[in-house]
Amino acid sequence: MNTSMMVGRCLRNMLLWLCLTLAMISPSWAQNAPETEPEEAGLAADDEDAFAAPVVVDGEELFVVRGSSALPATARAEKVQERLEAVAEASDATEVDVKLLENEFGIEIQIDGRMITITTQADAAYEKFDLDILAGLQAEAIEKAILAYRDDRSGAARVGSAFAAIIWTLLFAGISVLFFRKRQQLVEFVTRTIRKQFATVEEKTQAVIRGKAIAAIAGYLVNVMLWVGYLALFYYYLSFVLLSFAETRPVAELLLNYVSQPLANFARGVIGFIPNLIVLGIIAAITRTVLQAVALFFSNLEQGIFALGDFEKHWIAPTNMLVRLVVVIVALVFAYPYIPGSDSRAFQGLTILAGVMLSLGSNTVVSNMMAGLFVIYRRSTNIGDRVQIGDKTGDVVEIKLMETLIRSTKNELVSIPNSQLLNSEVVNLTRKIDGRGLLVHTTVGIGYEEPPAKVDAMLIEAARRTKGLKRSPPPFVLWNKLADFAINYEINAFTSRGEELPKILSDLHRNIVAVFNENNTQIMTPFYTADPEVPKVPDTEWDGTLNGDEK
Repeated sequence: MNTSMMVGRCLRNMLLWLCLTLAMISPSWAQNAPETEPEEAGLAADDEDAFAAPVVVDGEELFVVRGSSALPATARAEKVQERLEAVAEASDATEVDVKLLENEFGIEIQIDGRMITITTQADAAYEKFDLDILAGLQAEAIEKAILAYRDDRSGAARVGSAFAAIIWTLLFAGISVLFFRKRQQLVEFVTRTIRKQFATVEEKTQAVIRGKAIAAIAGYLVNVMLWVGYLALFYYYLSFVLLSFAETRPVAELLLNYVSQPLANFARGVIGFIPNLIVLGIIAAITRTVLQAVALFFSNLEQGIFALGDFEKHWIAPTNMLVRLVVVIVALVFAYPYIPGSDSRAFQGLTILAGVMLSLGSNTVVSNMMAGLFVIYRRSTNIGDRVQIGDKTGDVVEIKLMETLIRSTKNELVSIPNSQLLNSEVVNLTRKIDGRGLLVHTTVGIGYEEPPAKVDAMLIEAARRTKGLKRSPPPFVLWNKLADFAINYEINAFTSRGEELPKILSDLHRNIVAVFNENNTQIMTPFYTADPEVPKVPDTEWDGTLNGDEK
């Protein structure tokens, strides 16, 4: 045995592995055929319930045989394989005696005087060949398989197989040594590099992003990937060693098919996805261009480069967001058919589940969003307006899609859902309906003994003293109610300072008390039982000092 033959056999084994990793196993269906001559002869070409099975020797598929309900195709193929291997093991000759004998069942194929199989009309009908041509092809395949079977188990083949196994072992041993020596160094290098890269980020984010933690995670992932790669190499090493020997070749083929077949399917899927990927890339590029154009348009609109009639400035941000959202949704609709697995039942089921979850859990969210759009575009409230919503009064700070934020008169930030804002009364204390302004009013009860004209004059004087109330139109007094013991007078005055309403109303109350005290008139609200012996009106002015004040 020279070295060239050994190397040649080693290369042949490697080539066989490459063929196995790229080959596809596609079982075909046909009719079944039995082993014995009467059973094989009883096959019908039009038996639609029959199946077909391949005859396999040392992992090589020779040809396909038909079966029937009496003898399934797999059983017939196994019996043909057993006869072929028995003839191959019976001798180590480099030649075989092939005979084709016609009989009443078909054409019998004999090797070295022993029957291997009978080619029947059912086989010929399945293969769509003439009976004699198919028998000749099967005989040739059987002859080659027997010679290859003997050759693979010869002394030279054993040496070549051992040589190939040694090469694979040495190669894997070298990789193992390199792996165990350099693995930890590589992990430490990656950890160190990432930690240096994130040192600046950690400093800028004030340790919100911790480089040490990220580096540890990256090192762990690299370590896991290295071990996965090493175990994969061991798996293939074991398969190649088993593939080097004829006896263990079927096991090696099984191991390789477990990994190579899914990888081949994945590779074919990736290659088949390339056209869809190109379409998705085009859709993404067009979407990105449109989004950039939308951003440029609204940016120029916000900067005042051009105007759109009555389009208000506070509409720019929400309109920009809505337009971008519509563009993205349209892009997703166009891209959906090209997404991998979009037509699968699993993907469709996941989509339905997500839709049901959103529909069940987003009623309030959707209602608030729709209400937010109405609030933004119906012009009832703008940022900076003083509004009264229910028992809350304050200035509008921000109008969002889901909520509106107001700063109350007590400097509290109040969040009001837009659905509540849409369904409740909103009093805008800033918006002017006409040129007169907001009407400020308050009520006091004065006894019947006081002249009404005097009371009217005192109330108007109090309004005149109040800063923020307009002189024109002039204040006026209305009689609200003739109560049991008092007349309820309502003082009304206009103001254009709605945002200062609490202070204006407070000053008005203070001035009313001051004017009535100056005129010795007792205010009888809110309750009245009887006249006191001494009127509840201070007869002296306060000197500005409090008891206990240090001089």
